[in-house]
Amino acid sequence: MACMRGAYALIILALVAAPTAAFAQPNCRNTGSFEAWLAEFKKEALAKGISPAAIAAASPYIVLDQRIINIDRGQRFFAQNFIEISDKMLPGGRLKNGAEQIKKHQALFAREEKEFGVPASVITAFWGLESDFGAGQGKDQAIKSLATLAYDCRRSDMFRGHLFDALRLIERGDLRADEMIGSWAGELGQTQMMPSEYMAHAVDYDGDGRRNLIKSVPDVIGSTGKYLVHLGWKRGEPWLHEVRVPASLPWKEADLSVQHPRSQWVSWGVVRADGKALPADNLPASIVLPVGRFGPAFLAYDNFQAYLKWNQSLNYSLTAAYYATRLDGAPPMHKGDGNIPKISFEETRELQQMLERRGYDVGRVDGVLGLKSRVAIRDMQIKFGQPADGWPTAELLARLRTAR
Repeated sequence: MACMRGAYALIILALVAAPTAAFAQPNCRNTGSFEAWLAEFKKEALAKGISPAAIAAASPYIVLDQRIINIDRGQRFFAQNFIEISDKMLPGGRLKNGAEQIKKHQALFAREEKEFGVPASVITAFWGLESDFGAGQGKDQAIKSLATLAYDCRRSDMFRGHLFDALRLIERGDLRADEMIGSWAGELGQTQMMPSEYMAHAVDYDGDGRRNLIKSVPDVIGSTGKYLVHLGWKRGEPWLHEVRVPASLPWKEADLSVQHPRSQWVSWGVVRADGKALPADNLPASIVLPVGRFGPAFLAYDNFQAYLKWNQSLNYSLTAAYYATRLDGAPPMHKGDGNIPKISFEETRELQQMLERRGYDVGRVDGVLGLKSRVAIRDMQIKFGQPADGWPTAELLARLRTAR
């Protein structure tokens, strides 16, 4: 699920995760004809054991769509922080509808949790964010999208594999070619799986002999649970808790790359969001400060890594994980003291450029604060003797401008 996602998840990613058009153009050109590529692809599909019938069923849709290439290379995004995103995506309908889905499908969720160990709230949060419970799965013909992106030079190997597995889904009888309608990048179903993920991890939970993640709610619930186990989900363990942190916290310890037992966080004065004591046990956890030390704080456990494997955007992952805690009854988060430092999109990009010149890997220099940029910021804050919370500030930017 590392590609772009479904219609509703795209709203989030448009706020948080991807490059602006000015920085998204790859340095490659398509030189061979699509027709020659297609002939070679079909030959290879047959060599891989995919039946002529499956290839024939898909053939009307294995066509080139320049619009898909234009979308992939020209995505326009702008950055908002975690608080702004969660305020947009969670209030009202998604919390209410999520609770209703959990109640409506209580027996299915109980079966899934017994078999795979993933709580109903976790699956429901992904379900709501990815497709608004099936209402927004996308409008593009998946095989056409996959064929176009498999031909295009930018990520051809990855999408070639997905296209082979889309044919295998047809051959297996899970989906017909004409019903493979999803997002522009080929994701399918109510929790938006790429075909290779679908092929490997989908389960037939309603017993009809097909794994239909577009229409079958039982298949969606069971398959999402199984896939999360594949991503590393640990039965019975937490994923995220909101906490309060003291001003005296050693800020350099507050990073996803740093884990301590909860007992260590307790010794540093970290408490539950309601002010009560945390268990002083050996369960490993990291402190996450999504907008720095003046905003909300969370303890992220090993299960949070499954969120980051689902989607590498910290803001998406935190939104999904926080949504699940709310469905489990957690109160709205404490948003901080209202004094969260902010720098502009252009200043964030300048900061990334200066960090890159100092040898840091910041990912894309695009004005969007990703995990790599936050690690570099934290390291530079440590070097400058500033509170190392990994959040970009005017103070850090000024220091970098004048530092030699």
